[in-house]
Amino acid sequence: MKFAVLYSKKDEAGVNIAEALKKFFLPHVPIIEMEKESIYNENIDEETPELRYVDFIIFATKHQSKEGKPSLSLHAPGNWRSADYGGKIGKVCMTSSLALKYLFQKLNENAKGKEIEHNVTMEVTHHGPLITKPCCFIEIGSCTEHWQDKKLGEIIAKTISDFQNFQPNKKIRTAIGIGGPHYCPNFNKIQLNNPDIAISHVIPEYCLPLSERMLHEAIEKTQEHTDLILIDWKGCGKSEERQKVIGMIEKTGISHERTERIEK
Repeated sequence: MKFAVLYSKKDEAGVNIAEALKKFFLPHVPIIEMEKESIYNENIDEETPELRYVDFIIFATKHQSKEGKPSLSLHAPGNWRSADYGGKIGKVCMTSSLALKYLFQKLNENAKGKEIEHNVTMEVTHHGPLITKPCCFIEIGSCTEHWQDKKLGEIIAKTISDFQNFQPNKKIRTAIGIGGPHYCPNFNKIQLNNPDIAISHVIPEYCLPLSERMLHEAIEKTQEHTDLILIDWKGCGKSEERQKVIGMIEKTGISHERTERIEK
């Protein structure tokens, strides 16, 4: 898979990761500095000649949170409802469940034993930009001290370098996730440990109630065929809301299962 790495000159974590990437041999990987913050680079894949022939884009960025928890995170971009931080209302980017699974497993592997306090986690699909090519964000959180940490930059850079060896395993089933909190702990365990399931977009509880538009957007913006919809049952609101979720899923004809019934 041909891929590119994008980072913003305004982003301390992105600059840190880009600097660390110089230590790795990536002769065929465009590493492109952007003027604007990553989340506001709408349609950059259509406007940048170097991206014309790539299959996947990795945005290397900082992560910010109110809690300020140390984290190394990975997620697909897009907006289920409002578009307060780039992108468009109700539109998400194309992504690959298999690429996300591979990168998440490698991120965990590369962070292991590095004596860091950071939690390695997936995040739900959120924020911009909206682009056409399949993509994801890989991030260092959540403050200036972390963004500038060379060890963290090297962990992310090693994970990106490892992506050169990515070979899609089409025997793995692709799933959409629904429910649960922003850092999706139940989906994390499945993505990391279950060899048979790869997760693409995740629609969190705070974006419910689910609509048919949201569900179809998640399915259509997953590069692989969606085989399964995973439900964080306790993270889908009250009984009435859960039944609405089930009803919408059944209309798609795609099988569904609760996360607690999936091997982790």
